[in-house]
Amino acid sequence: MDTEALKKYSALHPKPAGLTLQYGTAGFRTKAEQLDHVMFRMGLLAVLRSKAVASTIGIVVTASHNPEEDNGVKLVDPLGEMLHPSWEEYATQLANAEEQELQKIITEICQKAAVNQHQDASVFIGRDTRPSSEKLSQSVIDGISVLGGQYHDYGLVTTPQLHYMVCCQNTQGQYGKGTLEGYYEKLSKAFTELIKQSPSSGESQRHLKIDCANGIGALKLSEMQPYFPKEVQIHLYNDGTKEKLNHLCGADFVKVHQKPPRGLDMKPNERCCSFDGDADRIVYYYKDATGHFHLIDGDKIATLISIFLKELLAKGIKRKSFSFSEVLLDLVSMILNLDKVGQALKMAVVQTAYANGSSTRYLEETLKVPVHCVKTGVKHLHHKAQEFDVGVYFEANGHGTVLFSKAAETKVRQLAKEEKDDEKREAAKVLENMIDLINQTVGDAVSDMLVIEAILALKGLTVQQWDALYTDLPNRLLKVQVADRRVIDTTDAERRAVTPPGLQEKIDALVKEYKLSRAFVRPSGTEDVVRIYAEADTQENADALAHEVSLAVYHLAGGKGAPPQPM
Repeated sequence: MDTEALKKYSALHPKPAGLTLQYGTAGFRTKAEQLDHVMFRMGLLAVLRSKAVASTIGIVVTASHNPEEDNGVKLVDPLGEMLHPSWEEYATQLANAEEQELQKIITEICQKAAVNQHQDASVFIGRDTRPSSEKLSQSVIDGISVLGGQYHDYGLVTTPQLHYMVCCQNTQGQYGKGTLEGYYEKLSKAFTELIKQSPSSGESQRHLKIDCANGIGALKLSEMQPYFPKEVQIHLYNDGTKEKLNHLCGADFVKVHQKPPRGLDMKPNERCCSFDGDADRIVYYYKDATGHFHLIDGDKIATLISIFLKELLAKGIKRKSFSFSEVLLDLVSMILNLDKVGQALKMAVVQTAYANGSSTRYLEETLKVPVHCVKTGVKHLHHKAQEFDVGVYFEANGHGTVLFSKAAETKVRQLAKEEKDDEKREAAKVLENMIDLINQTVGDAVSDMLVIEAILALKGLTVQQWDALYTDLPNRLLKVQVADRRVIDTTDAERRAVTPPGLQEKIDALVKEYKLSRAFVRPSGTEDVVRIYAEADTQENADALAHEVSLAVYHLAGGKGAPPQPM
């Protein structure tokens, strides 16, 4: 390590006095002007991580659904997954270190993590469209360069695209071709093959209106449009040419406010969706004939995908004819040797406490699919989903994907290639294309959108029929500013508060006053606010419960500013 170069470059990226940041589930996020030193130091950390695991590491400069003035950074591990939890602590230490401590902390990380200093380091960088992102990316590059790391700057990409690139690189191309063209080709080829099997293939065009949150999604969907089959017509809104990123639009706005984004003209029963600022979240919605707005969030996306996969993985179907779907069921049965060993692939859905109670009941009671609840944050969902042969995970906010075990994937690909029976081989290809269409590294709005469109086409479902699977319990999300979010500690996958004393007892008493109700509070991972979720039998009751819980948080957990007002 060149200590003089480190000192020199570190001085060019000084840490603001008194600033302390925490690497949370979404990396670091705050006002863009406070992040220059963090970017430089995450460049340093990415080199250390790359040396430690002898693989390429990714860095994405983005603040996702946050306002345009904010920015952030997160690291991507070798297979496109989130940074390993043990390294989150190193990230926090490095970001908060005083100038004179920097070299000592780097040395300590190298010792604790057994970093091989002689190992080459490789880092992939990507960024979103925020005005601050290009300059902050350069600060990352300074950090990589000062420790002698190699880098490839992909420039403007969606967050999931960079995750994809990192995975392709570290699997020596097994996951796909590590270029934007490779990404577009892999997804569009799988999607086109699936659409060919739909009942109405070639008969009519499928129109979809997409709110791109004035972010990177618009740019990348424009590039991808030539790859789509002619039956699919996408119409882009909030493309970033006129308005600010995430302002009154995007998946987070639509989910939280439960209303359509600004800038998208909705006609009755038109299928619409919204991406977030870095295109790793998606929600669908439509307006019915009476003008009523219907939101289809991550819970219903997970349910649609689960129904489709559950049908494929069904057991013991009695066949009266040899329709395509029945051959497909027969094929999956054969893949799993169900008749011989009497067991199916383990499939499960992973949710967080934010999942609507109706979705959990539908999955468990109607579909008979096991549901597991974990702490909020993609890393927790992803980790749990890896325990199953088919793990479907989505947060209610629209961030999620599907993971397939290596054994199941290998068998499907083998049958798609080698099966002698034409119909069974074609059926295996449907499964194979679904695996290829899904970005298994992370939630991906583009990939998820194509998965949803393919399933709706294959099942011949309208957006209204999808929405009618179950009725969401009315709910409300609120947040309360507090002096220190750490005063709230939770347990039971964040569904119960342990501290401050008396808060959970108060919530329990409030919940008892309403039908079909529940509520929980949790500290934000990125700012000094406490998030409140409540659901009940009516919207009026959900709003009232959320407000009463927010008052309890304000009084018992050190609320700042004026007390919360009723809605």
